Amino acid sequence: MPGENVEIVKRGFDAFNRHGVDALLEFVHPEFEVTTPPELASEPDTYRGHDGVRRYFESFYEAMEEIRWEPRGFHEAGDRVVVEFTLRARGKSTGLDVGQEAVMVWELRDRQAIGLELFPTLDEALRSVSEAS
Repeated sequence: MPGENVEIVKRGFDAFNRHGVDALLEFVHPEFEVTTPPELASEPDTYRGHDGVRRYFESFYEAMEEIRWEPRGFHEAGDRVVVEFTLRARGKSTGLDVGQEAVMVWELRDRQAIGLELFPTLDEALRSVSEAS
């Protein structure tokens, strides 16, 4: 059904923004995997499964609070959903609000996220999706 994957990803964003990481896990497949690229992460790493997702966010929560994903656009691409977004957070010690723009490419299986790729630009994300097709 067209648009179904976009709706699943939108609900995942909403769950995370309202209730945090544990709410997001409902949308994450047990075999989920993401690698954070050096250009978008201070500590690039690969995160797998629910424990990996929790570990990814633990590093944020050490220094930040009020972490939110603010989507700017959703694009359906087969079994993938491309999302332009801004990561917003507030520094625990500084109180400063920070934001980082990036693009996520979500791959879904069985109505859950099985993979996630992060890109600095929409063009790079769309190029990756077209090469994977």
